[in-house]
Amino acid sequence: MTARPTILLLHGPNLNLLGQREPHIYGTDTLEDYVAHATAKADDLGMNLVALQSNHEGALIDAIQAARGVHQAIIINPGAFTHYAWGIHDALASFAGPVIEVHISNPNTREPWRHTSVVSPVSKGTIAGFGIQGYGFAVEAVARLVNTIGSDPSDPSDPVGPADPVGPADPVGPADPADPIDPADQVAPVGPAA
Repeated sequence: MTARPTILLLHGPNLNLLGQREPHIYGTDTLEDYVAHATAKADDLGMNLVALQSNHEGALIDAIQAARGVHQAIIINPGAFTHYAWGIHDALASFAGPVIEVHISNPNTREPWRHTSVVSPVSKGTIAGFGIQGYGFAVEAVARLVNTIGSDPSDPSDPVGPADPVGPADPVGPADPADPIDPADQVAPVGPAA
């Protein structure tokens, strides 16, 4: 029996306060609700999901480094680290599998300082502005990228397109110059184009 692919779901600072913090922007769903939604979607698609939230950049970097050779993909909502955490950028660049950046709100519709992402250049794509549903979209994108579900490149409504082979022997993602970011894979890009 083949082991199920595993996704590492990471949350950055203050996301532990979801449901309490600025509900007019982030809604009333809690971090536990987001993790449960993503876990259920992953299970439906034949994958496992491990989640971690930290208010500390170093803890997230340690988790990303530990994910190498263990998890097949990373979904990350870096929170405020999105805009300046080059250490997270560098750690994600060393991860061989796909990285999907996700945001509950759309940073591009908010304050100008939120318009830049240091995570986007090392992500396969960014999903922003869809609330809890965006986490389901991110899990589905990962499933397509790690080939647990099919993709129809001829279907214009398919936001992911053809699945890329991934794994330790075949690193993909923008960290590999031979595999540039495909703008068609971007659902809602954050920050300037790479």
